[in-house]
Amino acid sequence: MGIRSNHTIKINFRGGIISPGDLYNILVVARRAGVLHVSFGLRQQLLLNTAADSIHILREGLGQLGIPYDMDNEQHPNIVSSYPAEEIFITNTWLSEGVYKDIFDGLDYEPELKINVSDSHQSFTPMLTGNINWVASTTSLHFWHLFIRFPKTNSIYEWNEMVYTNDIPGVSKEIEELIFQHREAFYDNKQAKGEALMQLLQKQQYITKPAEKPAALPAFNLPYYEGVNRVNDKYWVGIYRRDELFAVDFLKALCKLCLDTKIGQLCSTPWKSIIIKGVEEKDRPKWNQLLNKYQVNMRHAANELNFQVEDHCREGLELKNYLVRKLNDEDTRTFGVCIGIKTRKKSEVFSSVLVRRRPLINLWGLECLYVYDILCAHDFNPNARTGFVFSRANPKFLLGEQLRRLVIAFYNNRADKNAIMEKQAATEKELDTKPQPSYVHQCRHCFTIYDESFGDPENGAAPGTAFESLNEDYHCPLCDADKLSYTRVEKARLELQTV
Repeated sequence: MGIRSNHTIKINFRGGIISPGDLYNILVVARRAGVLHVSFGLRQQLLLNTAADSIHILREGLGQLGIPYDMDNEQHPNIVSSYPAEEIFITNTWLSEGVYKDIFDGLDYEPELKINVSDSHQSFTPMLTGNINWVASTTSLHFWHLFIRFPKTNSIYEWNEMVYTNDIPGVSKEIEELIFQHREAFYDNKQAKGEALMQLLQKQQYITKPAEKPAALPAFNLPYYEGVNRVNDKYWVGIYRRDELFAVDFLKALCKLCLDTKIGQLCSTPWKSIIIKGVEEKDRPKWNQLLNKYQVNMRHAANELNFQVEDHCREGLELKNYLVRKLNDEDTRTFGVCIGIKTRKKSEVFSSVLVRRRPLINLWGLECLYVYDILCAHDFNPNARTGFVFSRANPKFLLGEQLRRLVIAFYNNRADKNAIMEKQAATEKELDTKPQPSYVHQCRHCFTIYDESFGDPENGAAPGTAFESLNEDYHCPLCDADKLSYTRVEKARLELQTV
């Protein structure tokens, strides 16, 4: 008997937005081809694993539907976005569902580089796992920060300009064209220069503005994304499957319910789950009936939901479930930690803590006796990529304990950072409440003022530094006169002179 090979069909839904009608038609074709389960990938795409002897049925059906797809390759990576989190995890910002859709509608080509479109809060969606990463500004309405991660590298460049919403499609397309036109400079080159790339951009064609300061990338915080949850006067439904497999019959019934209750979209997430927003109060019993009928469990432990595993990876899932059990046995808290599982050399997993499998023996491509390294991103920030090795060459039976120790280190790191922030805040509060001196010191030559309330940070004098405490070699920042050239002047007198 010959070996039965499988093929993987990948269907992109931009930003993770899925039409129930389109998905239903795809599932009908998939069922006809003998597909019983489908899954969703890390880039919010639909994945169908199909036997070789029935792949023609699926391809023919998708062709008749006019659905584009990739087979057994990643030629066209899906566009990742934080759209699924909008209005349920992300609120009170200028960023709305309509803004995302304007961007997706403007992308009139199929990208070959990875594009991410993210909110500014680092909530739910990885920010910098793309090659072209857009992060919404917190200060400028309809403007976006741009981060370039050059293909096949971890080199990240932040442009010092921000781009207007309507120009994101055009800038993305031109950047992709430039990278491929100058592959030797910008593709698989760790020395790639962002400034050189952006000088080639036809900037005058787009609306841009200088960024006042670099984008602040906040700490990662994954909300609990499962269950039936209320937001304002409606509900959203989050569905996660431990084995990452969604039964085709269940999803078909789900699509029908969306159509029957006038829900025009559902969303796939980077955590391989789905979210349905806008469920009316009167329709909530129908969703409970659907979940009951197909025995869909809705309440998994939080420390199970914060793992990322490579797409279509049974070994990674088995390792994840093993580690979840170990963490549960020790009753270990993992809130705020994003744990990745990596079993393949060229795969990419978003994580603050990465468990990497590697073979101890590799003979002519035959791998055996696996060991595991535990790596940690710098400052536990998953956007910083993996920073250092915490523990190397662990046998599997020691992996759970080593991971538990690293999680403890994560919380100690967070506690240290909080202590520093509290100390800084206390210092600032003390300066605010401390009586301010009624005088300043003024240079006799150019009349530059040294005010102890503000100090002179550029020359090493922090706010609150008394003039007498300044180093003897302190000099006027404007005319370079020495410290002895300053005289004490009452503020009231100075204000009177100004008037």
